Amino acid sequence: MNILGLSCFYHDAGACLLRDGELIAAAEEERFSRLKHDASLPLRAANYCLEAADLYADDLDYVIFYEKPLLKFERIVAGYAATHPRSRVAFVRAMQAWLSQKLWVRGQIRDALGFDGEILFGEHHVSHAASAFFPSPFDHAAVLTADGVGEWATTTIGLGHDLDLEVSHEIRYPHSLGLLYSAFTAYLGFEVNEGEYKVMGMAAYGRPTCVDKVRKLIDLAEDGSYRLNLGYLAYQHGLRSIDQAFVELFGAPRDTGADLDQRHADIAASIQAVTEDALLGLARRARALSGSENLCMAGGVALNVLANARILRESGFRRVWIQPAAGDAGGCLGAATYLYHTVLRQPRRLRMDTAYLGPSFGNAEIHEFLQREGVSYTVLEDDAIAPTVARLIAGNEVVGWFQGRMEFGPRALGARSILANPTDPSTKDTLNAKIKHREAFRPFAPSTLVEAASTYFDFGAPTGDVESPFMLLTARVKPDKQHLLPAITHLDGTARVQTVSRAQNPLYYAVIEEFGKLTGVPVLVNTSFNVNGEPIVCTPSEAFNSFAHTDMDYLVMGNALVPASSKRKLGAYPGRAQVHDGVEVVV
Repeated sequence: MNILGLSCFYHDAGACLLRDGELIAAAEEERFSRLKHDASLPLRAANYCLEAADLYADDLDYVIFYEKPLLKFERIVAGYAATHPRSRVAFVRAMQAWLSQKLWVRGQIRDALGFDGEILFGEHHVSHAASAFFPSPFDHAAVLTADGVGEWATTTIGLGHDLDLEVSHEIRYPHSLGLLYSAFTAYLGFEVNEGEYKVMGMAAYGRPTCVDKVRKLIDLAEDGSYRLNLGYLAYQHGLRSIDQAFVELFGAPRDTGADLDQRHADIAASIQAVTEDALLGLARRARALSGSENLCMAGGVALNVLANARILRESGFRRVWIQPAAGDAGGCLGAATYLYHTVLRQPRRLRMDTAYLGPSFGNAEIHEFLQREGVSYTVLEDDAIAPTVARLIAGNEVVGWFQGRMEFGPRALGARSILANPTDPSTKDTLNAKIKHREAFRPFAPSTLVEAASTYFDFGAPTGDVESPFMLLTARVKPDKQHLLPAITHLDGTARVQTVSRAQNPLYYAVIEEFGKLTGVPVLVNTSFNVNGEPIVCTPSEAFNSFAHTDMDYLVMGNALVPASSKRKLGAYPGRAQVHDGVEVVV
């Protein structure tokens, strides 16, 4: 049985292919279109998934979309009607998008794919919940989802057991933890649905001195539920997230590109602290309702790694599993798995122990590209790749690393990564300024051998040792190790850790292992292979062009070692993402 799952038209469109319950391929549309957070119908991603499964559209049994457009349209019309006439401009803009495109999903899918079979529709937060539970290692688990908004739901609690998944509790729009966090993202001068990571990173530089002010915007109940004070927010009636009352409470918003000061950092720390409290309350409620020791999480708010770490430490759950593509892209997987298991009652086979689900390129393809472009390179023997790269990194060289199948989800996990030396204090500034072209406060994440993780990092988990293969948890860098890892230890003493096992990625594991032999520290800096404003690279051409436009020292694609002296620019510099705070946040 072949099922194609699709998610799109909000942000981070994606596609996946299930064959007899096995996840064959999954990818975000942005990696093919090169438009960051591309929300359009994921035709390129879908075609990749079909190609990876050696299928044509006629071979599909079902195509399923991750939400119900008509129900979402009802919410938008009802929401703007309730706030008329203030919502008139936002309503007109929303209707232009919906009446021209977003309502006609079935027809667009048929036309784009040439598919005449059955097209089904899931429900947004059920899709998120399914993406968390069915690929997890648990037969029984509580499920928590939180994001901006789906059709009506913004936050849900449910229970998964074998083939069954029930969402039992929900919080509805306009009360939304995700939209509240995004309002602060916009207020602090960052792009909504992109800059939330920056707010998290900035929080470490501040003190939560504004928690009382933030709590004027959200009431946290003892049962884990919450309600927003909508008088401070504008997304329910306008094109912006915040209202004048918000500005009067917190002061003037930061202009995009303006200097960051202590006030901004303190506000970031405050909204982060309140968000953590809210999610922890929800998780504790899920624990009480379910009786399970296992928790699965998805939705864009589940990418808040600081909150995830607190949930692991303090919620009462012994084990937590988070969907690596927790945002909207992962909704395609949830819709497909819910159809396969809960609706069609097919047995569970999928355990998502890898996010390497995108395109791969063999050595022959890589060599052909380099030769065609006249790029000088050295071919490494297979057993020389890991020690060569480790030696370069130990010598403080920065290496672009392009190997195997591309990752699904927002994290680079050792397939499309930039690797550097975590023991050198200058690494962080070098990467931010000369390679990533981004703000100096942004932290970098470490990759470490799973066996070495407990030596350097403390997750504070009730079960002791923790695996974090998808880089979705922060851990405290142990005090006696922080001097060894200055490039990845954030100001608050934490790091967003990826643990790497030999089974998951043998070549990347070997590089970290060899680096450990050279330095005594089996940890690498791992940041995504892209520059600010562009998606993570997908193809050899994109990898080389990104390499050529930055100050990376070496590029390793497959077994090809390319030095900086071989750089030549193949195309325009990708530039930076435009910052905006628009109606897309809501609809």
